[in-house]
Amino acid sequence: MSNKDRLEQLRDRLREFVRERDWEQFHSPKNLAMAMIVEAAELVEHFQWLTEHESRVIPESKREQVAHEIADTFIYLLRMSDVLGIDLIDAAHAKMALNAAKYPAEKVRGSNAKYTEYE
Repeated sequence: MSNKDRLEQLRDRLREFVRERDWEQFHSPKNLAMAMIVEAAELVEHFQWLTEHESRVIPESKREQVAHEIADTFIYLLRMSDVLGIDLIDAAHAKMALNAAKYPAEKVRGSNAKYTEYE
């Protein structure tokens, strides 16, 4: 099964989950965006005050919690893209093409400068 098929399967499962609970009424793009940011903030909490190295080696005791926050953020993102009728995979590919034009490898290799700094 392709990743796109897996994503569509998850989207359909999420639609059914929401439908069974009569939550469509709450799933406006505004509410979904806000919920996604709350979950992203909960994810960030796990990394707050860690060093760069510590953030790369998450202890097993925290790994599942981090995975849950990543999943929550992803679920809200997927739900919002569904509500708005945006194909998440196509949108990501299109954005990567724009980023490739903004950040040509030969100009930015090894640099974290914003594209406006080297145009």
